[in-house]
Amino acid sequence: MKKQKSVVLFVGFISIFSLIFSGCPSEPKKDTVAREVSQRPGTRNANSTSTVTMDAEKKSNIGGDYYSPKEGSSNDRYAEIQENPFLETSRAPLSTFSIDVDTASYANVRRYINDGNLPPKDSVRIEELVNYFEYDYPQPVSDIPFSVSTDVAKTPWNSKHKIVQIGLQGKKVSLENVPPSNLVFLLDVSGSMNSPDKLPLLKSGLRMLVNQLTPKDRVAIVAYAGSSGLVLPSTSASDKNKIISSLNMLEAGGSTAGGEGIQLAYKVARQNFISNGNNRVILATDGDFNVGVSSDEELVNLIEEKRKSNIFLSVFGFGRGNLNDSMMEKLSNKGNGNYAYIDSNDEARKALGNQVAGTLYTIAKDVKIQVEFNPAKVAGYRLIGYENRLLADRDFNDDAKDAGEIGAGHSVTALYEIVPAGQKVENPGVDKLKYSKVRPSDTRFNDELMTVKLRYKEPKEAKSKLLSIGVLDRNTSIDHASANLKFASAVAQFGLLMRDSRYKGSANFSSIETLARSAMGSDLKNYRGEFLNLVKRARSLKLRG
Repeated sequence: MKKQKSVVLFVGFISIFSLIFSGCPSEPKKDTVAREVSQRPGTRNANSTSTVTMDAEKKSNIGGDYYSPKEGSSNDRYAEIQENPFLETSRAPLSTFSIDVDTASYANVRRYINDGNLPPKDSVRIEELVNYFEYDYPQPVSDIPFSVSTDVAKTPWNSKHKIVQIGLQGKKVSLENVPPSNLVFLLDVSGSMNSPDKLPLLKSGLRMLVNQLTPKDRVAIVAYAGSSGLVLPSTSASDKNKIISSLNMLEAGGSTAGGEGIQLAYKVARQNFISNGNNRVILATDGDFNVGVSSDEELVNLIEEKRKSNIFLSVFGFGRGNLNDSMMEKLSNKGNGNYAYIDSNDEARKALGNQVAGTLYTIAKDVKIQVEFNPAKVAGYRLIGYENRLLADRDFNDDAKDAGEIGAGHSVTALYEIVPAGQKVENPGVDKLKYSKVRPSDTRFNDELMTVKLRYKEPKEAKSKLLSIGVLDRNTSIDHASANLKFASAVAQFGLLMRDSRYKGSANFSSIETLARSAMGSDLKNYRGEFLNLVKRARSLKLRG
């Protein structure tokens, strides 16, 4: 009897097993990539070129080779943001941070809203929203690679406070006048990239970039899925057809060995290093690294080690549903690079076409800002955004401390909300000081609100240079402020609403639209016009839900 039951159970198990797997293909899907294989046991010599297959691996929670997220669901990953609080000048007279030219958050927020959804709170990095736009800052003079501008007005969402704008404008450089480039495209061709908004869009964007390169430039292509390989050795950009053909042949399939790909890409970049040129790895991925070195910490440590070779990094994110924004932002921050998100051909044209000089050519690295507030004028302050770019005050003078980079033509904007002297600073949970008082500043500086200091290095230098600028106090209304400050304030206010920030004050969509409309400028590329449309859609989504 027991034996009969065992047979029945066994037959039942086999039947269920057969039903589960009856729809699966008998052989795994494969995609073929021509590549030079790294030398390791069981492979051909590293100098030989072979055609290998990469097994397409079904991955849990991401629908196999093609990922189509369920309605209203997402596995996108974002680092948690704890917003900067107001700080009292008496306790913290200095504010220090690294600049950031990343723009990924704006394009990603736009994608959510255009898809009919409000963005996740932690996908909204306000400094990246503000820095997405170009501003009318003056071009630098003499040998300084960027100009510095400041402006002060009443805060749009709190009329008792003031808003201060610090604007940096990188020197514009024609591609014809930049040094030769040694580029390595590090491309994710894993199964998770098998979607119209991923690998096809990636290839389209890189074709735009390649078509702008000159014969003095060189391109290599490294692809990675279950393992990594050299698709194209370093090739002169004079042979654009060969480079583009190598891009066109790429297909998606397999798991994601991103760490291995990074190692190979930097190795290829070192082998073809141009001592007087621009050496850069361009990583294009959805960030879904899941084989080998894959944790954020491990990958960041790897990139920190590689940046010592004076090879810069640009990161381009693609797709939705399993976008690892958190990891890609960390890699760009630690790799002397920048991070953009590509959601459309128009965005690819902006990042890899119109602004390609800024993407490829760094004019200043390790750029830090330190602000000293005048206690006679400022009771407290709040840096808007840059939460993941904060530095210790002592880091400002430490040339070993990594900071952000500015590319040719890039602009960088930072905003502070200021609590004027005599007003109470919102700082819950912190007791009043018993023994210390704010000492009035020397009367010689009574007109100064604060001093802005900047440190930066030339791209190939290890010693930083110092700039210092005093910012005069003003009582200008936001309506009479510069177009730069009005538009930046409108975008920041939009970010506060999208984050549902505790610091949003009286921020509202009508104020955003009014400010933005009054500061449209020529808007030849319609970026500001698009922002207005985005505000309208976001307002509608908020009302709906």
